[in-house]
Amino acid sequence: MTDLPPTDQPTDQSPTSHAESHAAGRRDRIRQWAALDTTSGVLLLIAAAIAVVWANSPWRESYSSLLHTEVGPDFMHLDLSLAHWASDGLLAIFFFVVGVELKHEFVAGSLRDLKLAGVPIAAAVGGMVTPALFYVVVVALGDPEGLRGWAIPTATDIAFALAVLAIFGRGLPMPLRTFLLTLAVVDDLLGIVVIATFYTDEIDFVMLGGALVMVALFAVLVRGSWRLWPLFIPVGVVAWALMHASGVHATVAGVLLGFVVPAVAIRGEEMPRTERLDEAVRPYSAAIALPVFAFAAAGVTVIGGEGSIVQPVSIGIVLGLVVGKLVGVLGSTWLMTRFTPLRLPDAIGIRDLLPIGMLTGVGFTVALLIAELSFEGGSDDHAAAAKAAILAGSVISAALAAMLLRWDARQARDADMNRDDIPDMNRDVIGG
Repeated sequence: MTDLPPTDQPTDQSPTSHAESHAAGRRDRIRQWAALDTTSGVLLLIAAAIAVVWANSPWRESYSSLLHTEVGPDFMHLDLSLAHWASDGLLAIFFFVVGVELKHEFVAGSLRDLKLAGVPIAAAVGGMVTPALFYVVVVALGDPEGLRGWAIPTATDIAFALAVLAIFGRGLPMPLRTFLLTLAVVDDLLGIVVIATFYTDEIDFVMLGGALVMVALFAVLVRGSWRLWPLFIPVGVVAWALMHASGVHATVAGVLLGFVVPAVAIRGEEMPRTERLDEAVRPYSAAIALPVFAFAAAGVTVIGGEGSIVQPVSIGIVLGLVVGKLVGVLGSTWLMTRFTPLRLPDAIGIRDLLPIGMLTGVGFTVALLIAELSFEGGSDDHAAAAKAAILAGSVISAALAAMLLRWDARQARDADMNRDDIPDMNRDVIGG
């Protein structure tokens, strides 16, 4: 027997309200789909592939012309090319999500407890220092002018790495995803510090001060009544514009704005505002900002281009991403678990870090950004070689990681994978 609706509720819906409800449900499904790790990775790959094909087609000049088209007002030097709007503007949305994620992890997530976060933090540091050393050794011997790109192989692409893990890591323990996420978030934090420190030539402190004032205003608004949310966007845009005018890379504004969002529930709300804003913004970051940036940055011309893409810069980047990242992550993890009381998270063994180390070699988005900053206004030959190497190194790392993930998932697991003399209790698995 069908339950009857309560007597104080209408027994039917008007066609208009039913259509609106259906449309809202469809929008929610699209947003959920756009926020998936796999969706972001696939869209990134498609956008990069289109850019590479177009940049090496007979119509390559139209690709270059499109990216160099300038739009925007002269005010505060915002008459930028479409390529710069992608790297300085759209990518700030991605870094806002990174900032929100960092804040949540520090306050309520895996970074709040050093005992749990110590090993992935050490792995992140090792996974940045070692690739940089690989690059410096190779490039210093063959092309000292290319040393400006030392930070290129230090980056890890969170979106792409998590997408590969979600697709090929099914059946592996869920703490492995948390470990990779923690490592990648710390990697991004260090990458932001590198960008702000080493890729800022001159700083207009008046503009920088104005940007920080707007970030402070955003912090006040985001802690106030949720009814003030329409003010978030204009205040954030002004903070971004002032940061851009200051000479500091504009994406830093995105991180700072994300980091001031409260990570605990306030004003009687059930959900922390970090989670609420993450859910609101992540679909746009994953489905629009990152793919558009990949399209704008990945189009390196190999066929018919000037100069060789095989040079010390490209060799250093590939070695750094494919070998340096793996050596850094595994080496620092081994040192931490061997000589300190810290251990890997529950249900994770050193064996599991082999594919994780390979996944950190997927540089892609942030690596492409650092390549543009490294060789901006310099040798186009260096820039093309760097971008080609990032794509090659990321694809090689992703392919090897995928194979290692499937191999790891087929292996028998011990009762104490992390060797802490306590039986593993976590039974959650990726894709389970």
